[in-house]
Amino acid sequence: MRWNCKDKPMTKRTENDWTLPTKLVRGGTMRSEHGETSEAIFLTSGYAYDSAEQAAARMSGDEEGYVYSRYANPTVRMLEERLALLEGAETCRIAASGMGAISTALIAPCSAGDRVVAAKALFGSCRHICSTILPRYGVETEFVDGNDMAAWEKALSRPARLVLIESPSNPLLEAVDIAAVAELAHKAGALLVVDNVFATPVLQKPLELGADIAVYSATKHMDGQGRVLAGAILGRSEFIEEFIDPWLRHTGPAASPFNAWVVLKGLETLDLRVRAASATAASLADALVEHPSVARVHYPGRSDHPHHAIHQKQMEGGGTLIAFSIKGARAEAFRVLNALKLVDISNNLGDTKSLACHPCSTTHRALSEEEQAEMGLDESWIRLSVGLEGVDDLKRDLMQALDAI
Repeated sequence: MRWNCKDKPMTKRTENDWTLPTKLVRGGTMRSEHGETSEAIFLTSGYAYDSAEQAAARMSGDEEGYVYSRYANPTVRMLEERLALLEGAETCRIAASGMGAISTALIAPCSAGDRVVAAKALFGSCRHICSTILPRYGVETEFVDGNDMAAWEKALSRPARLVLIESPSNPLLEAVDIAAVAELAHKAGALLVVDNVFATPVLQKPLELGADIAVYSATKHMDGQGRVLAGAILGRSEFIEEFIDPWLRHTGPAASPFNAWVVLKGLETLDLRVRAASATAASLADALVEHPSVARVHYPGRSDHPHHAIHQKQMEGGGTLIAFSIKGARAEAFRVLNALKLVDISNNLGDTKSLACHPCSTTHRALSEEEQAEMGLDESWIRLSVGLEGVDDLKRDLMQALDAI
């Protein structure tokens, strides 16, 4: 049997009617003549042709089929099909990492003279692309307070090419009203790009809220066990084929078929893991609020979150991330992190293991103090990614670490 990059899954044509757990397990599955139950890994860089004429036809696009794994690969294509079905997108492309996906989505559609509007609260590398890389190529970037609709209205009162937001944002879990910003972006002629990695497609669907492009670091919850790197770009076929495909093919941030296979297997338990970790995170957030050494807790599921109403409108749950501020600064935050016995210190997130980090000195280290302050970040904050350990074990570990100060 031969596959090509436009093959549809070899399953009954009822995928769109499936519930989320079924989509995560069955979506996009293609089987070879061997009838394997687990998705096959096609660890190949190239493909052989029956004739020179067929090779020429494949390369010219006159005949469908695989030509090189930098362009497309059967295992990678299965992951793309599954994620598109999960997200409700027309199509998906996989990149080598989350930043490979996000940088492609931001840079590929832009030309000199274009304008990008972005929320101030972004992951450090995303902010670097907007503030440093895009301007080098003549693309203007304007940052706004993501929760200030008046600021959005002003910034989008003139034409723009792209709008970038995170919701919940990294690291303080701020909310941006996706539907409201989408409306303003479209009036300005812009496409709305939403980094949905913190919410995951289990808890939030940006495209259903009006976004044009959803991007993910599949390294996080989708793999979910700290094994591989991958990223995803989802949106309309026309946009993907015109801007994303040429960029991926000619610049080369291709995903490894093995990594794609690992993420495919991770997706099978995504719903279970995200919901279980979210329930634990909600319980831990309640406990953190009560500790005398904690100044503030940001958790989307709590009513005291400053943007709780927006999170509640957009998300099906509170998520797996908590941000909490220590009474003190770097020294006290480091003391808490160093006292943890069960939770690991790591700048990663979305793992089955609970992970904690100090954003000012890790994920957002490259930002100036002024840029950190613009997003409300200071040395007192700790970001906690909640995993699948027992809630009582995690609670004891956090409490004893906080007691250290």
